[in-house]
Amino acid sequence: MDVPLAHLDRPFDYLVPAELAATAVPGTRVKVRFAGQLVDGWLLERTERSGHAGRLAYLEKLVSPEPVLAPEIARLARAVADRYAGSLADVLRLAVPPRHARVEKETPPEEPTPADVPPADVPPADLPAADVPADAPRPARIPPGTTGPVPDPPTGADGWGAYPAGPGFLRALADGRAPRAVWSALPGEDWAARVAEAAAATVRGGRGVVAVVADARDLDRLDAALTGALGPDRHVRLSAALGPARRYRAFLAARRGRVPVVIGTRAAMFAPVERLGLVAIWDDGDDLHAEPRSPYPHAREVLLTRAQLGGAAALVGGHARTAEAQLLVETGWAREVVPERATVRARTPAVAPTGDDPQLARDPGAATARLPSLAWTTARDALRADAPVLVQVPRRGYLPSVSCADCRAPARCPHCAGPLALPSARGTPVCRWCGRVSAAYACPECGGRRLRAAVVGARRTAEELGRAFPGVPVRTSGREEVLTRVPGGAGLVVATPGAEPVADGGFGAVLLLDSWALLTRADLRAGEEALRRWLTAAALARPATAGGRVVVVADGGLAPVQALLRWDPAWFAARELAERRELGFPPAVRMASVTGTAPAVAGLLAEARLPEQAEVLGPVPADDDRERMLIRVPRSRAAALAEALHVAAGVRAARKAADPVRVQVDPLELF
Repeated sequence: MDVPLAHLDRPFDYLVPAELAATAVPGTRVKVRFAGQLVDGWLLERTERSGHAGRLAYLEKLVSPEPVLAPEIARLARAVADRYAGSLADVLRLAVPPRHARVEKETPPEEPTPADVPPADVPPADLPAADVPADAPRPARIPPGTTGPVPDPPTGADGWGAYPAGPGFLRALADGRAPRAVWSALPGEDWAARVAEAAAATVRGGRGVVAVVADARDLDRLDAALTGALGPDRHVRLSAALGPARRYRAFLAARRGRVPVVIGTRAAMFAPVERLGLVAIWDDGDDLHAEPRSPYPHAREVLLTRAQLGGAAALVGGHARTAEAQLLVETGWAREVVPERATVRARTPAVAPTGDDPQLARDPGAATARLPSLAWTTARDALRADAPVLVQVPRRGYLPSVSCADCRAPARCPHCAGPLALPSARGTPVCRWCGRVSAAYACPECGGRRLRAAVVGARRTAEELGRAFPGVPVRTSGREEVLTRVPGGAGLVVATPGAEPVADGGFGAVLLLDSWALLTRADLRAGEEALRRWLTAAALARPATAGGRVVVVADGGLAPVQALLRWDPAWFAARELAERRELGFPPAVRMASVTGTAPAVAGLLAEARLPEQAEVLGPVPADDDRERMLIRVPRSRAAALAEALHVAAGVRAARKAADPVRVQVDPLELF
């Protein structure tokens, strides 16, 4: 039942009326009477008898005869709910989009006749495959929705041929096996084309694909690449941004088996695909992959669970590598797909820091300057060579944080104590929390009325660069307007992380500014996230052989900077995972956070029968006068921890506790 109460998270038995016997099949939406109210529900299973000894009520209504909940997705939803200490109803709300009756009644397009796949003499793969039953039927046809044979991907030094294990990975997919790979993409790599080639190989083997990316720009790139690799009308895209009708239409196309491939943002992680053969995720470190609604699952973990339950292949790719992906490699669950060092050296731009000893000897002000001389000359040389320059800054806006010009005290809103920001050069200070204007601001410490920049945003950076390079066009890419592609001529592009456009021919120079804003965050993943953002931007530069240069305004001795200089994300991920093992942080252990008012958190933990070896840490302050407690257990006790928290939440729900408590397993933010 679609009831968000933890103590009701179990199936209930109802009788099926005779008039619904033929149409009320597993996977359909129904309405039932529960506690005197009519509630929505899912028909999970039909049986001859019930184990319930009491009297059973009848189904009130069949909402639709469309079996939108596939058995595989029902099993997956249950596994995800158990892993994240959530309820099945919450996960199904994420897995199946709301019904759109008009779309459901549309006449499905005529099914094309599936084309036979010619038998292929496929050599053994270079990657180990997951166990597949010996008597499992081998597919002899391309899934419905295709219109002919899928072309073979290109081979050679480019594409997957640039990775020693790449061709073997594709052969394993085409052979219907289930290899699992953690892929470190080369700089300048057309990652969307590589994912499309992997999807085409899987379809050629008679199986389906689910691929998840972080945002709409990446989805557009993958959409275009798949159209080229598979042809038109062989895949659909699932995204919350599509709108109710288009999203439900795409969902039904996948559920009815009319297309073998589904791509999308995290909304696609539960997409129903027949004979699933490959799950893929690009840039799994992006926080957009984390679902903000209960039970807060991460797309990477959902896809890996699907691969485990369904015997499907898995591909976790990105320019950077997360500690979670490194754990897959070190435990043997997945194999690396990485290029040889000679290939990396040939494809990477020249990377230089500004905070090492040689640079400080040439420019003593490099330690404090926002745009040291090395960065300035690198940009100037690229512009003189008629090449575009990318400048990455971690903050959007103009001056997102200001302070008193006299005593340097942070400027705070007199109403809510929120940080003040300047929206433009002649703008009035505005609170970033409550939005109030502080035209007559006076510093409470010294009485000063002048303000100075504490943090510089993208628009202010663009303004400064425009003065430094007169006559050069300057564009910004960020929240207000995200650029997709820029021409290859001379020009400056100031972008926030995740909004960097692609330049025709690559950027001649990439400047990574304000590194302190990323590295000094009070976050377990600060170094990992900084390196991910830097690699994503640096990958857009031309190779060093073509004049591409990257300048990072940071000390060259820092571990993330060292990984960037050597373009070695695997080394940094292994180092990060080793440190987390030593300190007892995820993913080396399983951790859960419990957030709420102090009495509510204490009440839930008092009810929870935590497993042995559980450590309770905290409390630490949270937002809105709440507190957070952390519970840490070994990975072997993860299921017991999730069950204990879920049962305790059910006890509070049954008692109708007033104060809500948020339970998150493996939250992205711990502090």
